[in-house]
Amino acid sequence: MAAAASELLTGWCLFGLALLAILIFCWFYVRKYQSRRESEVISTITAIFALAVALISSALLPVDIFLVSYMKNQNGTFKDWADANVSRQIEDTVLYGYYTLYSIILFCVFLWIPFVYFYYEEKEEDDGNTCSQVKTALKYTLGFLTICAVLLLIGAFVPLDIPNKKNSTEWEKVKLLFEEFGSSHGLTALSFSISSLTVIGMLAAITYTAYGMSALPLNLIKGTTSAAYERLENTEDIEEVEQRMLRIKSKCRDGRPLSSRDRRTVQQLEERLRTLRRRERHLESIEKSWWAKFCEAIRPLKIVWGVFFIVVALLFTVSLFLSNLDKALHSAGFDSGFIILGTNLTNPLNMLLPVLQTVFPLDYILITTIVMYFIFTSMAGIRNMGIWFFWIRLYKIRRGKTRPQALLFLCMILLLIVLHTSYMIYSLAPQYVMYGSQKYLVQSNKTTDGQPGNVTTFVSKDCDADAPEDQCIVTRTYLFLHKFWFFSAVYYFGNWAFIAVFLIGLIVSCCKGKKSVIEGEVDEDDSDMSDDELSVYYR
Repeated sequence: MAAAASELLTGWCLFGLALLAILIFCWFYVRKYQSRRESEVISTITAIFALAVALISSALLPVDIFLVSYMKNQNGTFKDWADANVSRQIEDTVLYGYYTLYSIILFCVFLWIPFVYFYYEEKEEDDGNTCSQVKTALKYTLGFLTICAVLLLIGAFVPLDIPNKKNSTEWEKVKLLFEEFGSSHGLTALSFSISSLTVIGMLAAITYTAYGMSALPLNLIKGTTSAAYERLENTEDIEEVEQRMLRIKSKCRDGRPLSSRDRRTVQQLEERLRTLRRRERHLESIEKSWWAKFCEAIRPLKIVWGVFFIVVALLFTVSLFLSNLDKALHSAGFDSGFIILGTNLTNPLNMLLPVLQTVFPLDYILITTIVMYFIFTSMAGIRNMGIWFFWIRLYKIRRGKTRPQALLFLCMILLLIVLHTSYMIYSLAPQYVMYGSQKYLVQSNKTTDGQPGNVTTFVSKDCDADAPEDQCIVTRTYLFLHKFWFFSAVYYFGNWAFIAVFLIGLIVSCCKGKKSVIEGEVDEDDSDMSDDELSVYYR
């Protein structure tokens, strides 16, 4: 008992160190991309906190799987200390952890992040009374709170199984709804709200993560163009623009004014010239910087990482395809949410996890790696594409020049993507996410030569849907994922869309050439003052 408690304490200490590492990473990440000219304490703290909540939520999945697996031995028996009370306490601890984190996510998505966003928008438009800015921000945030309240009410007061009693009065039906809400302790309401957000996270994952999984590794493999070569081309472009401007202005040497068409052309050329000169300053800074020399030195390492990431992406995509194909062929169909408890068509990831279970803690390292891979590829996708609303680009994510509103959007998108990550991992390895490495004992009757009758023996078997309820403990993650079948059906079709977008992004990334060394850093709509913000990174 003491040894088990010591091991669990060690595990929680490691989890605490992981939380500290997450906070440090979030601080550096936000500080790396935020604009130095437009930075604000409230928006910075909000972005760091929201990003940390997203990463901590993702870290809870392997912890959940580890705890349910840790309570049983490899032969299928419970450990001496894992009696009913201890198991229930561990389950409740994980459940309360999900309650807390998911409640914080609802608070961030529907209250805190919208309030800070609208407050900062009002501050930019009106530098007057702070109380007026707060009132306006609260007025806009009220719409988000209304949506949250509606989702909670739908989840709380629409029972999953409503008894069909024709003789019941309206009051009895209302009492039934409240009893249903009280019996689940709000779990159904919270699950419905989180599942609704997960659908939005699925759309964000299809847009950003699928593209990032193809763009990130190929960009590492192909690298960027040489700063010296780009600077030479840029100088030639400057000379060409200046010559065109001189040719147009030479028309008015005799005192005649330029035509309206020529004036518009000169204005366009002047804007183009300002952009080219900004590019020249950036390229000159990069060419002289120690960071560019360091990146050039580790170029072979980047290629290795790119090859590794593309292999992981292909492994994941093939596994997701086989898992979805298994659901299409062997599940009960749309009405059941395409849920399948077993595995008929195995996939590479589902084959790899049972092998890694034999060597602790390789399976948990793999799950953690997959989750972190999703997050980093999502970040890469958002950085490359920017933040869009349909066909309108709202914000660009650039190092040292990202506006506070864009950082808030970035962290909210990552929050939603992380919520969807748990279901995607379940799609790949449903049995593992439900039960981890748990086994249970099955009675087997064998006939022994030379002895009359059968000999009763017990053999261990991996936990599955046919296992007795008191022999296998289901993860809390699974309970949150499958409260409502129609969300599972939406996720199923979303997985097909994810695969399609990844393949399209892979083809586009292969056809594109090398990225510019200042890709996305200098655009036509940037101000000249923005050069000062970027220069600090290339000294």
